[in-house]
Amino acid sequence: MKPTNEPTFRQSVDMMFNRAVAKMDLPPGLEEKIRVCNATYTVRFGVRLRGQIHTFTGYRSVHSEHMEPVKGGIRYALEVNQDEVEALAALMTYKCALVEAPFGGSKGGLRIDPRKYDEHELEQITRRFAYELAKRDLIHPSQNVPAPDMGTGEREMAWIADQYARMNTTDINARACVTGKPLNAGGISGRVEATGRGVQYALREFFRDARDVEKANLSGKLDGKRVIIQGLGNVGYHAAKFLSEEDGCQIIGIIERDGALFNEAGLNVEDVREWIVKHGGVSGFPDAAHHAEGNAVLEEACDILIPAALEGVINLSNAARIKAPLIIEAANGPITAGADDILRQKGVVIIPDMYANAGGVTVSYFEWVKNLSHIRFGRMQRRQEEARHQLVIDELERLDRYLGDAWSMTPEFKTKYLRGADELELVRSGLDDTMRIAYQSMRDVWHEREDVEDLRTAAYLVSIGKVAASYRAKGL
Repeated sequence: MKPTNEPTFRQSVDMMFNRAVAKMDLPPGLEEKIRVCNATYTVRFGVRLRGQIHTFTGYRSVHSEHMEPVKGGIRYALEVNQDEVEALAALMTYKCALVEAPFGGSKGGLRIDPRKYDEHELEQITRRFAYELAKRDLIHPSQNVPAPDMGTGEREMAWIADQYARMNTTDINARACVTGKPLNAGGISGRVEATGRGVQYALREFFRDARDVEKANLSGKLDGKRVIIQGLGNVGYHAAKFLSEEDGCQIIGIIERDGALFNEAGLNVEDVREWIVKHGGVSGFPDAAHHAEGNAVLEEACDILIPAALEGVINLSNAARIKAPLIIEAANGPITAGADDILRQKGVVIIPDMYANAGGVTVSYFEWVKNLSHIRFGRMQRRQEEARHQLVIDELERLDRYLGDAWSMTPEFKTKYLRGADELELVRSGLDDTMRIAYQSMRDVWHEREDVEDLRTAAYLVSIGKVAASYRAKGL
């Protein structure tokens, strides 16, 4: 349980912002302009369900319009409130600036437990919420572009896109009003997995620099590292899956709502996922010890801890007992400001949320561009690439015939080299490049400035500097 003396999520974001700007030379007026939330709209709307009218409360917050459109997800959860939405909108501003996605920051939320409604009811609720936002331009391809978040996914985004299109029948760019849509509704390959894939790319980049690995009191590469992950939702599942299947990590702990699984020999992520889908939780899963108090597993020894679900799971009550030398924040705000201080004093390296979970908004940017350009990535150049590669293969085969047994191409090389990049490969390439460049910008500040002791401060310094430059370019 979170201690009562903890700052709120919004206060934590402001505290971390203040810690960074204290190291910058910004005019006070500009500093305040970047910090404050521009506007928050609260909507209360009614929907007739099960023979009576139900009233729902939703929010859409716009933190910064230094670039437009503004960008940020819509979450469905009973805990949604104005403070949380405004804090998340602020993080979106800094996140977009850090990864050079040309958006301002926004966020939305609906106070609802989506599990209590069937699909048809959720569609009615979502369409009405979208209507209330769209008629105020809080959903718009050039002004405010939502995306999935906790409790929402492709299905809800498709409903929102269709509702906007019904209200704007002549808008040729209507599909760009929201991202995270299914492929058959204007989505992009790789969007569902994007945030989890971004976590994987972030860790790969971290382990490319021996200085960073040493700062975390670790050694070697990513292969073989023991990982505990909190939350096996969309982000946590994909991060765990990719790290275990492609990078050789051992997932030794998985924490869910009904407890946690722990096995030093490693857990099969796919098997756990299937069990959760079938049984609604991890209880009863074979081949692992079950802990009824799931969050206690956060304190088990491991190499990498990945909180991938809720805010504030690492706080003043448990920070001192965290044993992981490296934490990567796959969720938004999983470490409170107080816990952050304790962990930094212990020498724990934290890869911050504004960078670590930026894979989602990065691929959302690609989807938005795809919707505006009205063409699938790779459609123009893929076969041309294959034709040019065929010229090289033909020449190598001629050389092969000339040299005989002295030299020959492997069949695998020919197959791989001839294949032009499809949309998914291009999306992954763009995401990998984005995560590398953004991390390197933080790393440079972290290593070169003596007054910067952690990656979170470095991330804020980089992102706030970019937002300030945008405002200055506007004449502010």
